[in-house]
Amino acid sequence: MTCTNRVFLNRCTLTLKLALETNLRQHSAMSIISALKISRRPATAFVVVGLFWGCFAAFVPVIKAQLGANDALFGTLLLGSATGLVTSMWLAPKADKIFGPHAMQFGIAFLALAWLVPPTMTIPLVFAATMMFVGMASGLLDVVMNARVSELEGIHNRPLMNANHAMFSLAYAISATITGLAREAHIPTLYVFAGFTVVSLLLIPFMRMEPAQIDPDADTTGGYPLWPILLAGSIVLVAFMSEATVEAWSALHIERTLGGGAAEGALGPAMLGFTMAFGRFSGQALSERMRDLHVLIAAALVAAAGAVIAALAPSPIFAYIGFGTLGLGVSVIGPLGLAILGRIVPAHMRTEAISKAAVIGFSGFFVAPVVMGLVSESFGLRVAFGGVAAFLLLSVPLALTIAEMPRADGRG
Repeated sequence: MTCTNRVFLNRCTLTLKLALETNLRQHSAMSIISALKISRRPATAFVVVGLFWGCFAAFVPVIKAQLGANDALFGTLLLGSATGLVTSMWLAPKADKIFGPHAMQFGIAFLALAWLVPPTMTIPLVFAATMMFVGMASGLLDVVMNARVSELEGIHNRPLMNANHAMFSLAYAISATITGLAREAHIPTLYVFAGFTVVSLLLIPFMRMEPAQIDPDADTTGGYPLWPILLAGSIVLVAFMSEATVEAWSALHIERTLGGGAAEGALGPAMLGFTMAFGRFSGQALSERMRDLHVLIAAALVAAAGAVIAALAPSPIFAYIGFGTLGLGVSVIGPLGLAILGRIVPAHMRTEAISKAAVIGFSGFFVAPVVMGLVSESFGLRVAFGGVAAFLLLSVPLALTIAEMPRADGRG
């Protein structure tokens, strides 16, 4: 082959590669936009939840100091929200039936108003009690909005879960960033939460959504899907526990361990949120091209590497890289666990199955705050985040097991 022909062939190959990459990016973007258009109402509910938890994560150093709590005590106080989360998730299927098309509207109103109380508390036990109501509201809304997405996945026969969870992460990151700037400007905590409350309440009129109707001729026999719920719930547990540790402790790690300021500390949870949003939007496109098993395993390895980087970080910059990498990986683990469960169980059991898996997943909020607080108090936050890396790897055998289970539609 002559030199001229070789150059021509290389140019043709490069042009074809660029054309394919451009087409792939355009197709991925259209896929994400289409998914969000289909699920715009539950996606908005994900945004509301993200706004409040992002605000809380960035205010953790302020609230912790306001309560006069050490790491161990503060971790224990956060059990209040975990108690509310788990309690409401057991009741969520019943609440969904009672409120029907207004279930998401009720959940948003409950959550927006509940968040106005904890930021003003100075007594630890009272703070824990008020966080229980926050957890109840958040848990109820979480189950309903995930169930609506799963229903839409069944109706449209396409993955939607990652795109919706990406909206939570994006809202979480934006909220944490805004809150960090508000802290620098010395805006009172309550005023910031009140601002997000007003935004959320204004969205309620647009959030009415009818639950999917079950085909009266559909087969409602068969055993209770215990193993799918346990396995999917365990995958969600790994993801949510890891995510919760970064949400609650990353700002403190950056400010206390690494000597960062308030805005720098707030960038820890914000970085997690931004990379989780990017990861979930990317996961939405990947889910339409790759097996869920392969995406889950790769995600677990990436997330574990990020936790190690954050644990060993010598400065806030390296901590951002670590938390960002962790967020990129952990972003798709929980949504894929719920999406897989929604495809495995029969349609008439979908809301109940997702609520039970969510109970398992969010029970991590019982364990994570206490474990992180105790480990941090005894060994420091570096060791605590190292433990998160090891924990993330548990999702690999869980994913390998659930991937072998048949789908409810018989397609395997």
